[in-house]
Amino acid sequence: MGKRFEGQVAWITGGGSGIGRELALLLGQEGATVAVSGRRLDRLQEVVQELEKRGARAIAVPCDVTREDQLQDAVGRIVNDRKRLDLVIANAGFAVSGTIESLSAEDWRRQLETNVIGVAMTIRHSLPHLKTSGGRIGIIGSVAGMITYPKAGAYSASKYAVRAIGQTLSMELAGSGVSCTTVHPGYVETEIAQVDNQGKLNPAWRDRRPRVLLWPADRAARVILDAVHRRKWEVVFTAHGKVAAFLGKHTPGLVYHALGWKKGR
Repeated sequence: MGKRFEGQVAWITGGGSGIGRELALLLGQEGATVAVSGRRLDRLQEVVQELEKRGARAIAVPCDVTREDQLQDAVGRIVNDRKRLDLVIANAGFAVSGTIESLSAEDWRRQLETNVIGVAMTIRHSLPHLKTSGGRIGIIGSVAGMITYPKAGAYSASKYAVRAIGQTLSMELAGSGVSCTTVHPGYVETEIAQVDNQGKLNPAWRDRRPRVLLWPADRAARVILDAVHRRKWEVVFTAHGKVAAFLGKHTPGLVYHALGWKKGR
């Protein structure tokens, strides 16, 4: 593998586990200095230690993406420390689960503040520096931004919004030298199914997603980083993710009849 990001500085939110962690390790392998952010400092430090053990340069920058002041401070710290910013991957997110009827306003706020506003503010405070470097933005969406299912309304709403952010940003950045790649993964081996509606990790919870459909996080990271490097506009993976996205976009009636709850009929 070549050093496609040699000498560049990359920042990843949600960089302590799952896809974010694997992206960090891959970017270090490809020559980047990597800043990883998240709420759990211990996880971030583990990633930094692993990167340094492999000969890469890395820093941990604790940050809660629902706090705009913390995002602004994180960007400032990275740029002050490394003097530039070339790549930002807005990866932080989680899934609120429950029927529309059952979810509270606080559940909705928690979901949207993390998955939508967190993405928007990550990009907002990074852009001045990315415009200087002619850099890249990667936004981690989901196939759930193209198809939904019962009890996934809040999560899908957040990912539909993330897709809109990515599409709009790609148009707004035309001619600026900065690219935006929005990525929509299918099922990937992460902790998302073990995080509750309050954003708390529950390691004892069993991931009920079909194991046969789960991609390893390192494989997903390779697809994402290749798309971002090539400055692609939008990417969908895995194979089942592509099928689900097609059905959600082009045959919503079929999806309704397959997944809808037709009570009283």
